[in-house]
Amino acid sequence: MAYFRLFLIGTLGLFTLASLAQQGGGETPYHEQIIALLKQQKTAVTEVLPDLHPKRTTFNAEAPIPPQCYTKTDGQFNPCYVCHQNEVPGRENTMNDGGLQIAYAFSDVGMTNHWANLFEDRSEAVAKISDQEILEWIDTDNYSTLAPRLKKEGFEGWIPDLENLQLGAEAFDEYGFARDGSGWVAFNYKPLPSTFWPTNGSTDDVMIRLDDAYRQTTDGKYSRDVYAANLAILEARVKGFTEISSLPVDEKVIGKDLNGDGELGTINRISDVSSYVGGAVNRYVNAYIYPVNTEFLHTVRYVGINSDGSIGVSRRMKEVRYMKKWKEFGHQGYAREYELENFGKELGRLPRYILVGDHGLDNGFGWSVSGYIEGVDGELRTLTYEENLFCMGCHSSIGATIDKTFSFPRKVDGAAGWKYIDLKGMPDAPNMGELDGEILTYLKRVGGGGEFRSNPEMFARWFTAEGLADETKIAAAKDVYELITPSRERALHLNKAYRVIVSEQDYIYGRDATVTPPQNVFDFIDNETAPTLPGELFFEWDIRLAWPENK
Repeated sequence: MAYFRLFLIGTLGLFTLASLAQQGGGETPYHEQIIALLKQQKTAVTEVLPDLHPKRTTFNAEAPIPPQCYTKTDGQFNPCYVCHQNEVPGRENTMNDGGLQIAYAFSDVGMTNHWANLFEDRSEAVAKISDQEILEWIDTDNYSTLAPRLKKEGFEGWIPDLENLQLGAEAFDEYGFARDGSGWVAFNYKPLPSTFWPTNGSTDDVMIRLDDAYRQTTDGKYSRDVYAANLAILEARVKGFTEISSLPVDEKVIGKDLNGDGELGTINRISDVSSYVGGAVNRYVNAYIYPVNTEFLHTVRYVGINSDGSIGVSRRMKEVRYMKKWKEFGHQGYAREYELENFGKELGRLPRYILVGDHGLDNGFGWSVSGYIEGVDGELRTLTYEENLFCMGCHSSIGATIDKTFSFPRKVDGAAGWKYIDLKGMPDAPNMGELDGEILTYLKRVGGGGEFRSNPEMFARWFTAEGLADETKIAAAKDVYELITPSRERALHLNKAYRVIVSEQDYIYGRDATVTPPQNVFDFIDNETAPTLPGELFFEWDIRLAWPENK
């Protein structure tokens, strides 16, 4: 036995556990050995796994393809447009994978749906978990103990450094700044349709942190004014805006007229977004690209149930995800990386990502991606290689993202969006270039309340007896909260379903909190015979939202 840590491996090819299963005289396949060991590790924060060679051995070499990609479109529904888009002029993302809206195009390995947990009926196991038991489970803090355990193990990657994050909004002030002085800033954003809609099993939050220079004056002293200004400038650049509202900024501290009125005073709108300020005044500014050392912290949680029956974030965390940008590419550099990735796919190469020690996986575009997930005892532990591989498809090779991110481009614009996530009062803003609300549009195009089109509560609430999205009713909903949060009963069922998955530790088979198997999912897709969508069901879609300020 040896600690399974992530070491720099270079560019060795991927091997699948299935292909190695017969080595050693027909013994238990390696992936089953790993799951069995994970179920025994009740105190480990970095797992003890079998010695394997190569270290990047996987059961599912196409783990970057998420389960939702196996949804049946039935020749009339298109849940794929949210991820797969062609190039938008001026953006760094030139993946150009919009064709995946219309036709399936899997590798030979990818044509088999390896996400076996989708096809498991958990009704009996869920029935054995009482409401009180699951309520106590989701309200238990498993975050605060993570950092001390990692430090004790000598872990060299990112260690959670935001105090009291398990408390959600209480860890931040009214403007989203972490109360502990760590530099993390929470922002309010619209959850991406529809995996992160609470009605489909999880709640979440996202925080951003910029490098020290963006938080300091030119003489190296921390300044809230400098930080607020640079956050606003970054938001404008990432979204392609020429100006944006900001938190209150004292221009005298910065020494620059940011709103163009010819005076230095306290302002709440910035029209000069041509450069950063303070200690970052000489840092490079590029459209749709984050600066080096930008960090994102994303927690995925159970569907919290408050004493009044309302829905919010749980104290317990399913996952703590972390991204850091180590290298900055220009637009041409990004374009070349996308070109090389497409060449590889044309040659039939399977995804390959470099392991960078305890820092996780290098996505090939300057970011490292890592995280923690619930162990069998409910305590958070490091991800195995394959569990981390699951994250890579969405954060490396889809056309809809902006510099590999989802949430920040979807932040409520400007000053109003600098606070902890809150769906109450949030309007169903349309996407840029569209008129109808995003959720209304999605329900019409997908024909269901999620990618799998298998959420009966969403059907009952927002669809007619004929199976059509009830446009009048959806448009009349008062906010995003009303549209995408589940009933208390559904929340309990989804939480129990995920609790079963935790007890099994078989995340490599999928993490979706389903009680019964969704009906609209393929277990195998033949690219040549699978149904395609007609061209009129291809949709151009912008991940950014037309919030009221910028309509």
